[in-house]
Amino acid sequence: MNVSLTPELERRIAEKVQSGLYPTASEVVREGLRLLFAREEAEQERTARWQTQIQEGLDELDRGELLPLESAFAEARARVAAHRQRQ
Repeated sequence: MNVSLTPELERRIAEKVQSGLYPTASEVVREGLRLLFAREEAEQERTARWQTQIQEGLDELDRGELLPLESAFAEARARVAAHRQRQ
């Protein structure tokens, strides 16, 4: 397989090899691809979780399990505040 890279990418790959972090340019590219695939997989998992949560919410609505608007906002504010404190 032949791949064409911009001069900027070639320079940056060479810097990684020269730094000693990677033994070859091919290893730099392989690591980049591993990270790309890992990111894609994480995004797919995140999307699947959101779809599951949305479906759970729709199912709750169908069953009539409603939360008053003010209670929903209060719960959301509490979750945001707790999340901010963890960061």
